[in-house]
Amino acid sequence: METILEQNAIDSLFTLRQTPREGDAASPAPVYNFGRAGHIGSEQMRSITTVNEQFARNLTHTLGAWLRTQLQVAAAAGEQMSFGDFLSCLPDPSYVCLLRLEPLGGVGLLEMSLSVAMTMVDLLLGGRGTTAAAREVTDIEDAILNAVLQMVMRELNLAWESVGLQFELEKHEPQARVARLMPGSEQTLCVSLDVQMPGVQGLINLCLPAVVLNTLRRLSAVAEEPRKRASVSSARVEKLMAEASFPVIARLPLTRIDSRELQSLEVGKVLDLGLPKNTLSELLIGGVRVCSALPVGKGDRVGALLQDDASWVAQTAEGEDREVAA
Repeated sequence: METILEQNAIDSLFTLRQTPREGDAASPAPVYNFGRAGHIGSEQMRSITTVNEQFARNLTHTLGAWLRTQLQVAAAAGEQMSFGDFLSCLPDPSYVCLLRLEPLGGVGLLEMSLSVAMTMVDLLLGGRGTTAAAREVTDIEDAILNAVLQMVMRELNLAWESVGLQFELEKHEPQARVARLMPGSEQTLCVSLDVQMPGVQGLINLCLPAVVLNTLRRLSAVAEEPRKRASVSSARVEKLMAEASFPVIARLPLTRIDSRELQSLEVGKVLDLGLPKNTLSELLIGGVRVCSALPVGKGDRVGALLQDDASWVAQTAEGEDREVAA
């Protein structure tokens, strides 16, 4: 009998241990999936596409006008891939430059098709934009392309300004050294721009390291932030302007006074200005002439009776005269 009771007590303990108590979670839920670290979501990728489309449109106008040729830049969809896969897609030889990413301190790459690069060099040297056989660029050609890339960097920084990321052009690097920039397995964001000019077509590729992927959350948040309605903004501006103060001057027309009259000036003397008593003065607000005004008295203060020759008075007061304390 004692053995049976002991066995029942042990079974009860195991049953109590396996039964979840009230308020306990049924099963632990994973908090973070390390296998998806650095992964770019679909919303972030759409935001990246929007930024690159703006970058491509701006670059089409600025670079085309500078080169004085027909140029069309179109943004292709961004893609996430390993650094090794990106290098395997580069033609040999390639024109590759290092980019410094501030304030992150990371390093990225910009690759331009040699056909596009050499066409731009030929145009800037006074040629017709003909391309030569694929080869490594010379030092002189590299210096010319540096001026082109500085313009590309300016438009790139304007497009990515909402992310708080600044791109700075470092230098042209041989393709053999680029392979040692980061591990081949590191995840990168690759963005491509399709460049078309008369008789030539190529790509401008951007390769950004994994450290940039974390900043893309901010980009997604900026893209999804609802814009304030214009009416709300206007009401706020009107409220702030209602509390502003502006200097107001009622100025009589220019007149001339004899010097003897000026020498005899003294307290209590009435100076004849030589103007009719119904002469209108000019009302200036903030140093800008607004309308004509007639000096009047308003209680124990001096006022100005505004005339209906002011366009803003006609619009706001329907042509009626209004009194404003001066």
